[in-house]
Formats: sequence, C-alpha cells, structure tokens
Amino acid sequence: MSKLGAGSFMITALGFDMAGNVLLEHWKSAQLPTEGIRKHQDIKTPTVCHILDVAGEVAAGVASVESVEMFLTPEWIQQFKHKIYSAPILIVDANLSHLALEASCRIAAESNVPVWFEPVSIAKSERIAPVVKYVSVLSFCTFILILDPTCKLQLYYLEHYPSSFLSSYLSVTNSDVRFLQITFASPNEDELIAMANALSSSVKFHPVERNKCSIDSLFQMLKPAIWFLLEKGVKILVVTIGSDGVLLCSRGEPSSWRIGPEKTKRLGFSGQLFDIVASSCPSNWYSDAKVLEKSPYFFAVHFPALPTSVVRLTGAGDCLVGGMLASLCAGLNVMQSVAVGIAAAKASVEVDSNVPSQFNLATIAGDARMVYSAAKVLPNQSKL
Repeated sequence: MSKLGAGSFMITALGFDMAGNVLLEHWKSAQLPTEGIRKHQDIKTPTVCHILDVAGEVAAGVASVESVEMFLTPEWIQQFKHKIYSAPILIVDANLSHLALEASCRIAAESNVPVWFEPVSIAKSERIAPVVKYVSVLSFCTFILILDPTCKLQLYYLEHYPSSFLSSYLSVTNSDVRFLQITFASPNEDELIAMANALSSSVKFHPVERNKCSIDSLFQMLKPAIWFLLEKGVKILVVTIGSDGVLLCSRGEPSSWRIGPEKTKRLGFSGQLFDIVASSCPSNWYSDAKVLEKSPYFFAVHFPALPTSVVRLTGAGDCLVGGMLASLCAGLNVMQSVAVGIAAAKASVEVDSNVPSQFNLATIAGDARMVYSAAKVLPNQSKL
C-alpha cells in the first residue's frame, strides 16, 4: 500500500527474533509508524513456509501464527481506537481471534469506518461468523416504525438518526445499535463456500468443480453462496478466481461507493494514481448505476486477469487487496480500484519477491485501463 502512496497503521504482534527484527526494520525503512506493533520476548513472530510447484503455485504450506491470537488482544487493540476512528478503512484478517475480530469491528462501527475482512484460509474464513452475527436486524432496514410517547406511529429513516436516538426507544444500549456491516470481504472460491457455511444453519453450500467451465457457468455455481453472504450483511464481495481474475458482487451496482473526501489522500503517488485512473477509467461506466444502487438486485461484474509471465504467485492476493485499498484511499471508486488491484497483482507475479520493490505508475495505470475496459457485467442479476 505504501508503495502505491497510501499510509498504513499496523496493529500486530512481533517477537524479538530474527523474523521480527527484519519485519520491524523494513516497516521503519518505509517510514511507517510502529506504535501499534506489540513486541515481547514471549512472542514468536508469525511465519509461513510455502512450497511452490513448477508453475509458481503453492503446493503446500505450514503456518505458525499462534502468537497473533495470544498477544493481539482486544485490550491491545483498544489502545489504538482513535487511529481506527480516523482511518479511511479498517482491514482485519482471520488470523485474529474471535474476540479481537469483534473488538476491531466494534470500534470501527462506532465511527462508521468501513471494514474489509480478509479470510486468509479455508479454515479461518469461518471466523467471519462472530463479526457478522452482532450486526443487528436494524442494519438490514432503511427505516423503523416507532410508537412515540404521544402514541403516534412515527417512521424514522435510520441513516438520519444517531444510535443514541434509537436506544432511547429500544431496549438496547448505544453500543448495541449498529449500522455497519462488513463492507468488503475478499475470499477465493473455496473460502467463499466456507464463509457461507459458517453463517448458514440449514443450507449446505458445496465446493464447486470447475473443470474448465466458462466464467458465466462458474458464476452461476458460486451465486447461491455469494447471494447468501450479501443477504447476511456483507456489502461487497471481491471473489478471486485465480488466473480468471475477480468477481465483484453486491446488491445493487457498487461503482459509486467510495471513501469520503475528508479521509482520502491525493498527494504524491496517490494523487497521480487518482488523476490518471479517474481520467482513463470513467466512473459513469455503467449507465444504470443510480437505478441499480437503489434496487435489491444482485449485481456482479467479472474483471479479467491480464496475460503475464509468472515467476511466483504467492504475493498476488496480497497485492490485489493492497492495490484496491490504496486506490480506495486515494478516492477512486470500487470498480476503478478492482482494476488497479489486478494491475498490482500482475506486477507481483512477475517478480521473485512477494511484493515488487516499486510500482511503475504508467504501467499500473495502463494495465488498470485494460482490465477496466474488459470488465463484463454478468447475466441473470436476480438471486434466483
């Protein structure tokens, strides 16, 4: 993200071992703040070991991330709540404990900060459940009918009133009236199914067998799980489908969703990224956006991956998400940000490190333009 012009504040845990020292020095060299990084002699820095096949795909892997669950506690996170309050977006990954995930999202909800959930793995993607479950039924309504003290039925639009107003009428505290769901989640196909199953008490969603099927066919197979997660409160799903690119899914067309100008940064690389992508990837790409945004219809767009010479694939997903986050923080909309994310992922698989040492603005913008222009709205937009 920092290489694309976006600042970051990391809340995590590192040990005084070699891996921890390397990571901390790298963070400092990027001139990023380190106050949120918990360091302790009893912490073993989280590490992952991957074995790659001849095509650069991960064939096997072993992860040791227990320290994150043990030491990244709600109490530690609470110390930095004002950083979260002022953030343009909060990203949490499923390595966090259930309590830490809930604490993070609760803080974000207090100040309407959008939340991005990164599933990490099939097993840990199920940790979305405690984050989604505390979102009250009010989050799925735009208004509520309340009998006021004069016994007159009043209709109030939720978005126009603070939680303190509603809590005076309802048997809940301010902290229990929440409007913020998980705004983004970025699963792959298998993580998507696991997330849906974690939230379903009756329907069982099954992994799909692609067998070289078309994008339209793959989408139809994944659509029941996608729609289920959207109905549960996730606003926008960024489903990665390997070398076939990304499926961007939401209820209603998402292109106008963007971070407010008061929290965006348009200086240096970030400002240049905004200017060139905004001009080459017009935001009015879909003519019926205003109509669809106010409808309950299921909307999905396929963004293709770009041809590339693959060296290794281990950094592609991280760079996709990082590219999207940096773009959103620069003020670009969701569709423009997906295109930049795919361009950043392409740059990552062409080098031997997980993240390129630097990104070329012209290359990123040119690749993003190609992805954006090739994006395709998928058919059958109803949930059935």
